[in-house]
Formats: sequence, C-alpha cells, structure tokens
Amino acid sequence: PVDTQDDAFAEAEASVRSKTQKLLSIQGDKTIMQFHRQLGQLVWDHVGMSRDRNSLETVISQIQSLRAEFWQNLRVPGEANTLNKNLEYAGRLADFLELGELMARDALNREESCGGHFREEYQTPDGEARRNDQDYAYVAAWAYSGDEQPPKLHQEPLVFDNVKLTQRSYK
Repeated sequence: PVDTQDDAFAEAEASVRSKTQKLLSIQGDKTIMQFHRQLGQLVWDHVGMSRDRNSLETVISQIQSLRAEFWQNLRVPGEANTLNKNLEYAGRLADFLELGELMARDALNREESCGGHFREEYQTPDGEARRNDQDYAYVAAWAYSGDEQPPKLHQEPLVFDNVKLTQRSYK
C-alpha cells in the first residue's frame, strides 16, 4: 500500500497540480468542445472503418498540429479548487489527442485489412479484405516514450492451436 507520505504520492500530486495549472493558464480562444469536435472529425474521416496510407500519414500530422494548438490556444473557464467539469473535460481531451494519434499510428503500422478495419490498399481483386496473418498474428501494445517522442511498439505472438486463421468474406 502507498500512503500520502510516500514519494510516489508526492510525485503524482505534483504532476496533477502542474497539468491543472497549465490547462487553466493557457487562456486561449478555443473551447474544449471545439477541439473535441475537430479531433472527432479527423478520426472519423481518416481512422475509421476504411483508411489508406496517405490518409493515415496526413491525419497523424493533423492531430499533432491540433494537439500543439490545444496547448497554446485552449480556454478553460473556472478554477482549480472547485468542481470544474471543464477542467476535467480538458484533461480527458488531452488524453484523447494522444490516443487519436496512437490509433492512427497503429492503423498505419498494420498493413492488412482485418476485422472491421479496411485498408484500401490491402484488398483482394474482388474487393474483399486481404489479411496478412503471417506478419500480423500478434497482440500489439504501444509504450509511451515521452512527450513529442514516437511510441514504441511491443508485440506478443498469438498462437492458435484450435482455430485455423482464414480469409473472411464480408459479402
């Protein structure tokens, strides 16, 4: 158990206070909702059910630009020491900006069509999803590498003893 006297607690508390002050001090022109809608539209348009390499590369850059603007032009009304739903929302949106970029990076990394996600450049001649089980039969976990650093991909192979991987038809 960790109590409030532990160094880990002090570090976590200082980190939260610092992020809270940073969010409240920006005093920009755009609301949290405006940023959230922009991010949602980018992810919907480029990282959804159907995607391609060019679109994914473009959206990664667009999300990075949006995140930079977020930290320069966000406006969070209210104070730190009261119940502040706007502040909570801003903190979650900061996480969503990182997650949106990570989703696009993961989709770009996976050069196949599989499940409900269709890479347009990986399809059969008759328009079906083309899997690549030889190279993508693994569980992926991305590790945070630091601010402004690309995440690191960790892979754990999947072993199928009782199921045969097969091409699916969605027609």
